[in-house]
Formats: sequence, C-alpha cells, structure tokens
Amino acid sequence: MIVLGVDPGTLITGYGIIETRNGKMKILDCGAIKNNSRTSMPLRLKVIFETLTTLTERYHPDEFAIETAFYGKNAQSALKLGHARGVAILTAVTKEIPTHEYSPREVKKAIVGNGAAAKEQVQFMVKSLLKLKELPKHYDVTDALAVAICHLQRRQSSQPHSFKSWKSFISAHPEKISTKRKGTK
Repeated sequence: MIVLGVDPGTLITGYGIIETRNGKMKILDCGAIKNNSRTSMPLRLKVIFETLTTLTERYHPDEFAIETAFYGKNAQSALKLGHARGVAILTAVTKEIPTHEYSPREVKKAIVGNGAAAKEQVQFMVKSLLKLKELPKHYDVTDALAVAICHLQRRQSSQPHSFKSWKSFISAHPEKISTKRKGTK
C-alpha cells in the first residue's frame, strides 16, 4: 500500500509518500512545495495542485491522508490554510484516491504517544520509525510523513487479522506469549 501524506500550507506544503509491505514502511519520496509570499494566492494554489497531481501520477498512491485545519486566532491564516487543504484534497478526489483527515493532535498521539507533543518530538520519532539518516529540512515535510504514518497505523489497527493457525499467530505476535508457567515464580 502507498500513502500520500500532506501537511498543507500556502507558503510551504509538506508531502510524504510512504509504501508499506509486510509491515515495513519505506519512504518513496518526500519534500516541500514552496511558494513565494509575493506570488498571488491563485498561483500558489496552482503550484500546490500541479505538484501534488504530478506526485499522484508518478507514485499512484492507494490512499491520501491530510492534516485537518488548526483553529488559531487569526481568521486570515485559517482561510489561507483552508484554500491549501481544499486544493490538496481536490487533487486526491480528482484521481479517485480515498481521502482521510487527521487532526494535529491525533497525528502527534499516533507518532509520539502524546497529543501535545512538540514538533521536535514528532520529528525525532518520524526519523526513528522510518530509519532516516538525516532529518528533512522543513517541519512541514516531517509533519506530512507523520500524517502518512498515522494513517497507516489507524488503517492497520482497524483491519481484522486472520490467522490460519496458532503457529501463524504466535509467529506474528511473539510478545504475547508468556514463558512463565502457572505455579512457578
């Protein structure tokens, strides 16, 4: 399965494309779509749309995951973020890619175990989970990868596991086997 994770923004939109096979995650691509603050909003949105479209055509993601809007005090910032989110979601929908949304708190909880985690903690865990040699330059990229990982974790936990035998269950979950016998200390 291939997931495209997006952390939207009109100046920097982070993206991360992760493939999972046999329970192992591998980055296929990640980066930042950068716009100049002097560029008009419609042209910024076009760049986001075209870049994400190119990525979907190159990697053919099975699913798309995006961070929901953070409700801050600045209405203008929230509107701009909404534009970027809309364009990113439109990219997935036009390619008929199933789309999922996660709040920043949900993503942090899935990655770090704490919904109020700092960006540095998320960055550290993404680096660890994906076995990266170096960190991406922008937090937006790390956040996009975190959104994709969050989606993969949610998807995996919602899927029923079917095992053909106890042996296959034990092989998949050795941590669930106790070596201690009843009556021993």
